[in-house]
Amino acid sequence: MQNIFAEVFALLLAAVVLVWLFKRVGLPAILAYLVTGVLAGSHGIGWMSISYEMHFIAELGIVFLLFSLGLEFSVPKLMAMRNLVFGLGSLQVLITTIVGMFVVKALNYDWLSAFVIASLMALSSTAVVVKILKESGKLNLRRGQLAIGMLLFQDIAVVPLLIAFPLIAQSNNQVLIGALTFALAKGAFVCLLLWAIGKWCLPKIFNEVASVRTDELFVLTTLVVALCAGGLTYLFGLSMALGAFLAGMMLGESQYRHQLEAEIRPFRDILMGLFFVTVGMQLNVPYVADKIAYIILALGALLLLKVLIIALLAQLMGERKKDAVAAGILLWQMGEFGFVLVALASKHNLLDLNSASFLVALGVLSMAITPYMIDRTSVILRTLNINGERYKNDYNHNINTESLSDHVVILGYGRVGQTIARFLKPEAIPYVAIERNPMLVQEAQTAGEPVMFGYSGSQALLKSANVDKARLVIITCSDFNQSQEVIDAIKRVAPEVKILARSTDDSYLDSLKALGVTEVVPEALEASLMLVSHVLHMSGVPMRRIFKRVSKERHNRYEYLHGFFAGDEQDPLEANVDRLEYLHALALPESAFAVDKTIEQLNLDKQKVAITALRRNGEELSSPVQSMMLQANDVLVLKGKPRRVERAEQYLLNG
Repeated sequence: MQNIFAEVFALLLAAVVLVWLFKRVGLPAILAYLVTGVLAGSHGIGWMSISYEMHFIAELGIVFLLFSLGLEFSVPKLMAMRNLVFGLGSLQVLITTIVGMFVVKALNYDWLSAFVIASLMALSSTAVVVKILKESGKLNLRRGQLAIGMLLFQDIAVVPLLIAFPLIAQSNNQVLIGALTFALAKGAFVCLLLWAIGKWCLPKIFNEVASVRTDELFVLTTLVVALCAGGLTYLFGLSMALGAFLAGMMLGESQYRHQLEAEIRPFRDILMGLFFVTVGMQLNVPYVADKIAYIILALGALLLLKVLIIALLAQLMGERKKDAVAAGILLWQMGEFGFVLVALASKHNLLDLNSASFLVALGVLSMAITPYMIDRTSVILRTLNINGERYKNDYNHNINTESLSDHVVILGYGRVGQTIARFLKPEAIPYVAIERNPMLVQEAQTAGEPVMFGYSGSQALLKSANVDKARLVIITCSDFNQSQEVIDAIKRVAPEVKILARSTDDSYLDSLKALGVTEVVPEALEASLMLVSHVLHMSGVPMRRIFKRVSKERHNRYEYLHGFFAGDEQDPLEANVDRLEYLHALALPESAFAVDKTIEQLNLDKQKVAITALRRNGEELSSPVQSMMLQANDVLVLKGKPRRVERAEQYLLNG
């Protein structure tokens, strides 16, 4: 037991140190996990051995990854992508396998081994590609959609391959065809079953769980649903990841989609890290060192073959050349299911030991190089003279930022960013904007606007915009997770700069303040103030009084707008009610503990609950003083977070 604890502790410690080190030098975390695996494996320092249990736990990372990917989709969206999944995806797997067979056969392999190796080469890494696309925000770009469509079909294609390899070893074609037909029938049945469960059962389950208002139960239910869906498909001989994807896709249409993704993310990321560690542990370092020249040649051949095939097929289906080539760069590597298929093929003597070791090394190194290749996609397109994304320096070379100081940096140049710029210009306040939409940047620069192309979270780009000399940085996106990454990058470049952030409501107001944001503008509350202003103006209230009231509310940081009456039907998960303060009216009966006590004596500040208003004998007192004595039948309006208000209510009634 102590040995196991020491091994796991050493593994986690090595992962923490290497991830930190790799991120500091600008390398992806995936490489850090792979290196951790190499060090921990039998060909490195060798303090851990790969066990079945560890493989299974690592596979759960893929299950949760596919579950979160399914949340991004819905049945209508998947149907809209059917040409990509079943058209382009099936062609990619088929053509790559056929071409690969002839290439491998030319290397003096028999046809059976050539088919096994070629089918492995046709598969790509869902884990690597999806993780990078989600982190970079490129999942919804056309190249991302092309890649996801092909990856989904590849995950489906794994199922017949898992069935075919043992049967091929028996050399009985009739048995093989029958088994594959039966597998497809099982696949259709289990997909239909999961669709029915997800359509009619899961929403009711989560409605019930949400009504309990317990975060732990919601997280636990999410994990159970993902694992049950994966387990169901596994029982039918299909991939666990496929079941998790279908379950996520069914829940992707519900109002709990964003909350589900947020709850599953920590488990997904940790287990995905463990998966890449197990991949690294399979790398035979001495063998790689001995065959490094052949492996480099094989990597080059794999890259050229898959990029050419994917690019040509995508263009034949009407895709733009830049998106077709970019999709090929995304999918050129071997996939994680390849390691499973290599082990299966070796078990049934379809591959010799040297070939299996070579394929494992090829798969690990191709997955390790992929993040670098994807990051350099725009440079590769430019080098190949493909009319795609221009490299960021092409967009930014005409913008002189060296002399900029005491200026405003606008992160995001959509409608909000452009409106801000339109008001800054007449006041002669210098500004520069950063935007990642290349078409928008091109149009803005043509119009003479100082807009730079790139991701707002890039420290190099923030330095180019002289953020450290800016008077203010404005984050125009309202997504908290994206804002969090951008704020972290800003603080690394310019720790003292003032930051103004936009948010949908005040759900994350405190969190943004804790991250170092100077001011937060919640859209919902500002909309309330504007609506109130119009109501008062149309009701005959003088504008001076309206401005005074609105300014006071902003000065108090929306004090009275933070609270709201939740009601029984309020969905706490949808409204993030645990992050908000809400209002609750409480009538004091004669037997209440608080009767004949002053507000000061009750010391509600200690419970972080405030009495914002008090109604007595039909009259409302909007600002009760601390010395006020409470009486029977007083109606108190309490403000605070839900659990604190509940505790305060019990205290006021029972002591």
